[in-house]
Amino acid sequence: MEKLPTHVAIIMDGNGRWALSRGLPRLAGHRAGVENLRRIITACVEFGIPYLTIYAFSTENWGRPLEEVKGLLFILDEVLDRELAELHKQGVRLWHIGRLEGIAPSTQKKVRDAIEMTKNNTRLTLNVAFNYGGRAEIVHALQQMLADGVTAGQITEELIGRYLYTAGQPDPDLIIRTAGELRVSNFLLWQGAYAEYYAADVYWPDFDKEEFRRALEHFASRERRFGLVSAQLNPAA
Repeated sequence: MEKLPTHVAIIMDGNGRWALSRGLPRLAGHRAGVENLRRIITACVEFGIPYLTIYAFSTENWGRPLEEVKGLLFILDEVLDRELAELHKQGVRLWHIGRLEGIAPSTQKKVRDAIEMTKNNTRLTLNVAFNYGGRAEIVHALQQMLADGVTAGQITEELIGRYLYTAGQPDPDLIIRTAGELRVSNFLLWQGAYAEYYAADVYWPDFDKEEFRRALEHFASRERRFGLVSAQLNPAA
């Protein structure tokens, strides 16, 4: 692949359906999804992709059955305990996008400690979107701008970008959604304005390295015009 994305974002959809299709509880699908995430992180390192954002828990997911929400929060806590050392060893820099409100104080501390421990790693930046919503992110950015005394005349797209959770990072080039769904689901609404989208028909736990490669090959075959026409991008042709 001659053309790789710098930043890949993934909506990890289908964990619950994957489990139910096997006669398992939905939470078993979320655990399988965590196991698969490890494989995709390794693939990003192998392929040389420096930024990966995963949609782990949306602001709307609080409305799911209480037992499932509790289970997802427990998995987050468990993953921080079990995976942090290995991620740090692989040179992964962890970053949280979203709000920590509603999460147990002990887990909040683990998230902050993980960010601090890995802050100097450079092989891969892994953004974990937990308690995240694209609209809420934009509202939060505007609130922070007002608190800082930003006037209407000072507001630019670049300035808004500096107030987003992903400030200082490139926008995603490729957004992947698994389970065959074709919805944005309130994910990276600002940052994904010119991202290429790819829908994979498999559930997230089955989205393996080869499925990931197919998505990257599909991205490489696309012409990204950013509102221009082909002749402007390739004047010699």
